[in-house]
This record gives sequence, C-alpha cells and structure tokens, in this order.
Amino acid sequence: MPGDSRRYALLGLGVAAISCAAVLIRVADAPPLAVASGRLAIASAILLPLALVRHRVELRSLVVKHFRLIGLAGFFLAVHFALWVASLSYTSVASSVVLVTANPLLVALASYVIFGERLHAETFIGIASCVVGAALIGYGGWMMGPDVLKGDILAVAAALAMAAYLLIGRRLRRTAGLVPYATAVFSVAALVLVVATVASGTPVSGFETTTYVAILLLALVPQLVGHMSLNWALRFLPATMVTIAVLGEPVGATLIAIPVLSETPTSTELAGGVLILSGIAIAFGRGGLKRTGTSERSVEPFG
Repeated sequence: MPGDSRRYALLGLGVAAISCAAVLIRVADAPPLAVASGRLAIASAILLPLALVRHRVELRSLVVKHFRLIGLAGFFLAVHFALWVASLSYTSVASSVVLVTANPLLVALASYVIFGERLHAETFIGIASCVVGAALIGYGGWMMGPDVLKGDILAVAAALAMAAYLLIGRRLRRTAGLVPYATAVFSVAALVLVVATVASGTPVSGFETTTYVAILLLALVPQLVGHMSLNWALRFLPATMVTIAVLGEPVGATLIAIPVLSETPTSTELAGGVLILSGIAIAFGRGGLKRTGTSERSVEPFG
C-alpha cells in the first residue's frame, strides 16, 4: 500500500541517519558522558522552541498526564546513550553497533505480553536471520582483546535500555504527537545526562574543533533525523518491526567505518550483513503485525 511504503521509507531514512552515529562518536575525541549529554542537549534545544510555539498545549498535556512514562523513557534513553558511547571506547564499531541493536527478540516478547501484538511466523524467521547475521558481524570484534568483553557488556546493557525506551514509546506514540513526545523525552534524557556529567566531574570543554563538529552532527543527523523517524514509525508500526529495521544499522555503520576509520570488515562481517538485510526483507515483505479486525488510527505524519 502507498501508505505503508511511505512509512517504511521514512523508517529507512531513520536507520540510515542513525548508522552515522557510531563513526561520529569515534571522531568525537571526548569522554562518553560529554558526547552523550552534548548530543541530547543540542537536540533538545532545537526542538523545545518549536514545541513551545506550535505544540504548547499538547506538550503540557502529555507531560502532565504521562509524566512517569515520559520520565522513564527519558531515563532509559539517557542510559542507552551513556552506555553505548562508552562501549565504543573498548570494542569495534561493528561489534558495538551489532550488540546494541540486536534486541528484537526481547521487544517481540515484551510486545506480545504488554500490547498483545501478534506477529506472523515470517517475522520471526526474519528476526532469526538478523540475529545470526548480527552474531557473525560481531564475531570479528570479539577477537580484539581483553577489553572487548567490557565493551560488549556495556553494549548489551545499552541494548536493554533501548528496548525499554522503544516499548514505552510504542505505548505513548499511539496518542502523542511526534514533536511533543520527542521534545519531552529528549529533554528528560538531556537533563539526566547533564546532571551525570556535572556530578562526575566530566570535562565538557577544551576539545578540538572536530570533536564539537562531530557532537553537533550527532544531534542533527542521528538524533533529530534518525530518532525522530523511529519515534514517528512507532505510531504506525509494532515496536518489534522498528527494532528489526534498526538491525540494518550495523551494515550502514560498518560501511561508513571503512573510509572514515579504516575499519575494514572481514568476510564473516560481510556475510552477517547479507543475513541482516535478508532478515529485514523477510520481516517487512511477508511478516509484520497480524490484523485483528481493528484498523490503526490514521494521522498526519509529524503530527
């Protein structure tokens, strides 16, 4: 359907945007908390005036009615970024990105229990293909040395935080507009990260110009374009389908890392990329949410 094609195209744009994140984080030569807090603070500062001018009533209503869920979503998003940025200090781009995005099974189980979402069998075949591909991509990174285990653990913890964030987003985005929701959640996450940065005594100045440019680009591309697209998709698609699409990020991140960081993927990582893309094609081509006789509410994009 034309509507579905547009939704998937916007979701694809979001995945392409977030694929730049890992490389930009590597370019940003700053402590993980400084990078994460800078990314969210800039994104929030851009969104907040727009939300206050055009969505003031809805933003206030959303925060008042769902302040606990907004707080939890922002907290989990902050934890996700803090842990993931830290993981990239210990492991490869391919390994970290694979681990942090390989959470569709967890989200699928939680969506089944919490939301009662029924998925086609083909969707789980796609998930299995993606997971196997993710394992193959991460295999080479796990051979890097003793510090890799620490990076892997941080990335897995970041993946769990992302799963919680997406599930809460699926709940709230059924009724909340994109800009008010993203503004509220990004602002909470920024506040959490800024407090953690100050409390830990993490330096936020004295870096090279390339670091500041990288943090700015993190806010503009992966955060505003990438995460806004993912949050938009959560209103129309099951959280499981969004996480399956996000599994395309390791492929994009690995390809970008070749010219920028000179991290050439191995044949195993390339094979994993093929499996991930195949899994996404299976899940979106024949899988997805089973219809239960009730139609999803149609709304204008970026409402």
